[in-house]
Amino acid sequence: MCLQESLSNVSLYLMCLYLHFTHRYYVSSKTINKLIQVHDRIFCCIAGSLADAQAVTKAAKFQISFHSIQMESPPLVKAAASVLKELCYNNKEELQAGFITAGWDRKKGPQVYTVALGGMLLSQPFTIGGSGSTYIYGYADAKYKPDMSREECLQFATNALALAMGRDNVSGGVAHLVVITEEGVEHVVIPGDKLPKFHDE
Repeated sequence: MCLQESLSNVSLYLMCLYLHFTHRYYVSSKTINKLIQVHDRIFCCIAGSLADAQAVTKAAKFQISFHSIQMESPPLVKAAASVLKELCYNNKEELQAGFITAGWDRKKGPQVYTVALGGMLLSQPFTIGGSGSTYIYGYADAKYKPDMSREECLQFATNALALAMGRDNVSGGVAHLVVITEEGVEHVVIPGDKLPKFHDE
């Protein structure tokens, strides 16, 4: 899940996910990191085939770094999302992976993009994805509001992850959150047993 906020001259981007790698209905790893840094202030959340997603993000990292060297400046978030979109579109018959690309850049501040299966690119104020997301669309729509504080963003994301992990039988593990601002990147890790409980599990 990703969201962006503007906080009185300070731009904040929050990206979070739970770590769990599944193959069909078998959870093969609860510790795979599905939050991938593709540049200093640009991250991707991955969903779907882990092998496909890792191959695409590896190729995207190379292209984004090369683009940054050519431009002699950090890449724009939209440029990074566009690289992922092209890779997904050009290989749409073979890939089974989707991406949420988000971060901060000097031109537009915080941004969130969804790169869906097949290479469709959408800019959104926030987005959610993955198998657990189907359980939290109502929560996300009801609780998201513009101009949340950093603490409100963290609470919104933590609650959304806890709800998704509590209902989806192939979601769970460790929750990772990344706060991205102009000043830098902050990683927050929440063990599954420290997440809020909303019902008996």
